[in-house]
Amino acid sequence: MKYYFALLSLVFFVTCSAFSQEKVIKYTVSSGETVNQIAVKFKITPYDIYQLNPDARNGVKPNTVLLIPTNVSKAAANKTEATSTKVAVNSKEIIHEVQPKETFYSIEKKYNVSDEALKAANPGLEKTGVQIGQKLVIPGKGSASKASPTTSKTNKEKYVYHDVIAKETKFSIAKQYGITIEELEKRNPEIVSNLPVGYRLTIKGTAPKTENSAAVAHVAKPAEAPKKVTTYMEYQVKPKETFYSLGRTFHISQEELTELNPSLSEGVKEGMVLKVPSGYLAPSPIVIQQQPIEKAVEKPIDNSSGGGIKILEKVKSETVSANPEVVELTKKRGQTDRKKLVLLLPFNLAKMQNDTTSAANRIKNDKFLNMTLDFYSGAMMAIDSAKTLRLPIDVSIYDSGETKTSSNVSGLIAQNKLQDANAVIGPFYQTNAEGAANTLRLYNVPVISPLSKDTANPIDNLYQSIPSNDIVRNAVFDYMRAKNGNIVAVVDKKKESVINYIKQNQKGVVFAALTETGGLDVANLKSLLLPNRMNYVVMETGNTAMIKTTIKALTDAQKTCQVQLVILEPNSTLDTDEISFENLVKLKLMYPSVTRESDEPGVLIFEKEYRLKNKVNPNTYATRGFDVTFDTMMRLVQGKTYQETADLITTEQVDNKFQYYKKEDGGHANKGVYILYYDSDLTLKVAN
Repeated sequence: MKYYFALLSLVFFVTCSAFSQEKVIKYTVSSGETVNQIAVKFKITPYDIYQLNPDARNGVKPNTVLLIPTNVSKAAANKTEATSTKVAVNSKEIIHEVQPKETFYSIEKKYNVSDEALKAANPGLEKTGVQIGQKLVIPGKGSASKASPTTSKTNKEKYVYHDVIAKETKFSIAKQYGITIEELEKRNPEIVSNLPVGYRLTIKGTAPKTENSAAVAHVAKPAEAPKKVTTYMEYQVKPKETFYSLGRTFHISQEELTELNPSLSEGVKEGMVLKVPSGYLAPSPIVIQQQPIEKAVEKPIDNSSGGGIKILEKVKSETVSANPEVVELTKKRGQTDRKKLVLLLPFNLAKMQNDTTSAANRIKNDKFLNMTLDFYSGAMMAIDSAKTLRLPIDVSIYDSGETKTSSNVSGLIAQNKLQDANAVIGPFYQTNAEGAANTLRLYNVPVISPLSKDTANPIDNLYQSIPSNDIVRNAVFDYMRAKNGNIVAVVDKKKESVINYIKQNQKGVVFAALTETGGLDVANLKSLLLPNRMNYVVMETGNTAMIKTTIKALTDAQKTCQVQLVILEPNSTLDTDEISFENLVKLKLMYPSVTRESDEPGVLIFEKEYRLKNKVNPNTYATRGFDVTFDTMMRLVQGKTYQETADLITTEQVDNKFQYYKKEDGGHANKGVYILYYDSDLTLKVAN
């Protein structure tokens, strides 16, 4: 029996049309139909279907009977028409009530009025922008010139331009001139897809005709040139998504996202339907078909094939200011014999053979299997890339048949499958990875633990690829000391483990005093800050009041000294509506991370190629599968053993850094940690 696995992505919900008391019809679902397809057929949205059929959110089966609203579009249109405009007594003017998602541009286009006329009729509008529920005066024909003839004439004659400088965004430029992003793109259609540094933008008026002027030549376009417009789609927020994750997915800043969706001013909430730029994610249900697992069990690379993706020679990370130097292995290949790499992935086929649950339901409900398949998809991207680079490596993939306390490693060794490998990636569970390393130590086979964060037992041939929690914490303290920083800790008394860790491992760190009720003693904290050094304040608490008090104290202290806020691990309280993201940016919030968020060309190429192949964005496990597999393969073709390269070479892949070191008690651990901080342009950067 062959098992075909599918990685299921979510359906992107299109629009939330409100309706009441609509007529409905009954519709029987045909085989293979999805909610999205049915919505398209009836010219409604999936949300409309879910309103009447809540169970459809979990998918629909053949012969399921759905209730379909028949007059949604008409009702919504009537409602919009009824609420959006009110005609004033003066027939030359219309009072318009601003609706959600409306902008200067959409209102001007709707009433066929100029930008200058609309702003002249509504003083102060240019500074405040349009707000939901705001009532605007829409001037009639000819009224604009009467109301402000001088202003209108001046605006038409005045030409304002702006040359784009590094780190500027559409949002920052639009905000600077009191216009919307859509207005900016309307005047400069060439910037819809990107915003190149040095480009001259038209802000107001018409660019003067200037011969032999390179600065103006690319602004003045032929009248017949077609205008490009940004296309948008609607996206429903998934659980645990944040401004940052949405910004990375859709390549848009928090401000631009809020500009498009005013409701986000109250924070990101699960289930919200947002307007986002289209083109980054597929707007329909996606099912990714994987090859049969039997065929993936043992899969040598066919180096005669010209297939694979041609990206890895481009996946390059710039050298960072660190010791040792980061090496790009694709340009340091040595002469070597053919190598053998083995991946042990927990598909648990034997368990599935005795399970009556369908593959689709198992994928839907089994998080561990989903993690395995995601990792596998990333590893396959690395293997395809090895084909393109014609690496002399044979790759075999075996089912490790894992539970938390057992695996199929002993059976594979009995079949002589692992002893001659040059490196083994897996198993996933730490105890199983240690068991495999212990058994293969006799054959001097390195075993790379790909996913466990646990502190490993001392086994010479075991390589822990994810830094442990203590290594991650140590990295940020090492960074602060390297900068000669004054380190102050604000730690909630409930965080005993953090207090003990700092006292035992980070000598010289001063703790800010707490009040009798457990709150922060602000006066004491300020007294610990030094005026002539960078003050790093390590804040560890989940208490909202303490966080707000600390942030206020530090922003006040910035008037007299340098202060940077630091956390040791992700803090979900910081991602709530009560905490000002703007203040976190002011304090350049810094934290250690085992992964980075990069927009380097090579990283973007990987993400694009992954989407093309799998029709979904790579998640953490998929990227991890790629990084660990590709890094291991590249180390094997350096003319040295894996062990030798691990001792000598630090590498960076898409998200992960691999900087192995030999522990005193035996075995190897990775100390490749990034120190990230929020810069003033609202982006995450890697600290040098």
